[in-house]
Amino acid sequence: MEPILSVANLRVDLKTPRGTLHAVRGISFDIAPGETLCLVGESGCGKSMTALSLMGLLPGSATRTSDTLTFEGRDLTRSMKELMRLRGNRMAMIFQEPMTALNPAYTIGDQLAEVHRHHKNSTAAEARERAIFLLEKVGITAAAERLSQYPHQLSGGLRQRVMIAMSLMCGPALLIADEPTTALDVTIQAQILRLLADLQRDLGVSILLITHDLGVVARVAHRVAVMYAGEIVESATAADLFRHPRHPYTRGLLASIPIPGRTPPGERLGSIPGTVPSLIGGVTGCAFRDRCGYAEPRCAEDVPWKSVGSQRWRCIHETLPAVAA
Repeated sequence: MEPILSVANLRVDLKTPRGTLHAVRGISFDIAPGETLCLVGESGCGKSMTALSLMGLLPGSATRTSDTLTFEGRDLTRSMKELMRLRGNRMAMIFQEPMTALNPAYTIGDQLAEVHRHHKNSTAAEARERAIFLLEKVGITAAAERLSQYPHQLSGGLRQRVMIAMSLMCGPALLIADEPTTALDVTIQAQILRLLADLQRDLGVSILLITHDLGVVARVAHRVAVMYAGEIVESATAADLFRHPRHPYTRGLLASIPIPGRTPPGERLGSIPGTVPSLIGGVTGCAFRDRCGYAEPRCAEDVPWKSVGSQRWRCIHETLPAVAA
């Protein structure tokens, strides 16, 4: 099956007063039709910058390059007009914080209808009917009455549902969700995740879900790409990644979350010392080596890719030692 989105050697550089910041450093991945790929990692690893680069929403100081960047067979780097025809239509994005993504000066109805009228050349009545249908689809009651409300009149969970409905107005084939549950409490978070899974099942949408929450990944992912310091350091099916993480960074992330039924109450969770390194200037070897308990002098050299089954990872170790140094 041909991937709906294909990315090879994607790089995003930003000019800063201190030099060039290499926010995304040569990442590659594919997303199949109807698949959920989760992009995970700490804040500052380049996840959101990856999403913005796919949508063509990078700041003016950014430069995007790639060997391949295609969506449904179309080259996203060739024409900004072509990208603008696809954006909001065939590919859509759910932003991290709906209160800042929604325009406070316009009603929910106006904001939902705008994208449909622009891309589908529909009448106001047709766009309104579509908006009501999707608000009901995402679980909002009294949908017709909600159209006249403003974002500040809705709760965080309702605003996020409006954002999801807005992204679905034109029936996209790809949905990019940038940490859609971060600002929500656990109950609403579970509802949003269940909603995304139901929408994918009913509509066949492919999803690129960006998150730092491995609990979210375990619920929804088909495949996972672990990102660190602007690079993908490991990728695998969700089952393989949780069963046998290969990269030290992946292991550190998994050790930092409790396992239901296995982690005793009150037990201290694992942690990863240090912080993500600066990506200004050149980065050589393994960017994780200064935080890694398995690091060796050769980690400063070029690190090869290894693969077993569905898993690919970038590390000098084929199998990690049982105990870190």
